[in-house]
Amino acid sequence: MLKIGSGAGFSGDRIEPAVELAEKVDLDYLVFECLAERTIAIAQKAKKKDHDKGYDLLLSERIKALLPVLDKKRFCLITNMGAANPVAAAKEIIKIAKELDIPCKVAVVTGDDVLTELKRNQEILETRKKVSDYKVISANAYLGVEALLKALKTKPDIIITGRVADPSLFLAPMIDYYDWSLKDVEKLGQGTVVGHLLECAGQITGGYFADVGKKEVPQLEKLGFPYAMIKENGTAVINKTPNTGGVVNLHTVKEQLLYEVHDPANYLTPDVTADFSSVTLEQVDVNQVKVSGGTGRKKPDCYKVSVGYDAGYLSEAAISYAGSTAIERAKMAGDVVKKRLESIIDDVRIDLMGLTSVHRTQFGDYQPYEVRLRAAALCPTEEVAKRLGNEVEALYTNGPYGGGGVSKTITECVGVVSTLLERSIVDKQVNVEVFSNE
Repeated sequence: MLKIGSGAGFSGDRIEPAVELAEKVDLDYLVFECLAERTIAIAQKAKKKDHDKGYDLLLSERIKALLPVLDKKRFCLITNMGAANPVAAAKEIIKIAKELDIPCKVAVVTGDDVLTELKRNQEILETRKKVSDYKVISANAYLGVEALLKALKTKPDIIITGRVADPSLFLAPMIDYYDWSLKDVEKLGQGTVVGHLLECAGQITGGYFADVGKKEVPQLEKLGFPYAMIKENGTAVINKTPNTGGVVNLHTVKEQLLYEVHDPANYLTPDVTADFSSVTLEQVDVNQVKVSGGTGRKKPDCYKVSVGYDAGYLSEAAISYAGSTAIERAKMAGDVVKKRLESIIDDVRIDLMGLTSVHRTQFGDYQPYEVRLRAAALCPTEEVAKRLGNEVEALYTNGPYGGGGVSKTITECVGVVSTLLERSIVDKQVNVEVFSNE
């Protein structure tokens, strides 16, 4: 039975649970999903500064940890850690393989970068504005399984990509292993359900589920990563690494099934319009949940394209107040900062951390003895961004009394919006290259 494991759910995920999964379970494939929308836009900026960069910052560390296990266990590693520069990432992997004296064959999928194909009059989905209204720095299409299937045919040890839809990273090996037809929308839909469940790694084994006193998860500090045993019809059993912390049950699987899904009956991917509404879950054993019943319909006519743009500078500054009137003084300080900046910054956000910083309002009669004021704004220039931090720092001696512990940060901000691009335009860009040190 096909076994696919999840080695990462985001770029900064832990490394040791993936190594443990690879060591303890006889996997056919281990997938690292490490690429968010904003991640790849930031990677594009890094590539522009250095043509040898732009791939995942933890790529080298992950490969050094996994290559010896891969060499011993002979599974295939699939990942989108190539980010904005999958070719450079492949060269880095081969370099590491040579240093470790481990034979390695890497297939590289390129073609998701469609910046030059983007038209200025294309509509942005979220705002209905045009592409020309933004200072665009990147445009990456969400590729599907076709590109990965070409790579799988080369029989590589590692497949590295740029932007590929998250569930497609898992669906492609299912299609290749069982020789599914790309027109069999029911199997593609069920396979997409399984991919969606696995793509966030530790979330489905209790990580994003845990809540003190309400949803207890054993040994959260030793959280194990998930894998799926998948039958030819796409039915799967979700498991976790043996003898690790965490839990796989109906509750964790249900939460992950609905994670980031706006319409369960119409989950759009490059491969299929998946329907999660008919999915059936069954607890078949401890930490084992059977998943069946997913289906699908025709795939969308266009690819979704993630467009990164220069959004200015995010300026944040904070100062603490303590004592019986801490809240009142923090509010007074916030008013001072807003009034001082109202002529140059349209919207300064003032938060009282621990009181109003998340829900933007205060609940109940909770009165903390200490509170930290945070002022933040998206600024058009770095000079304006510096002004916000300086105003908060000036509160030291310009009142109200008792402020301390000022911190200031300025971050060059990347915004992300979306558009659509015809399949014919994207498909002709896709290419597979093979690197080897054998």
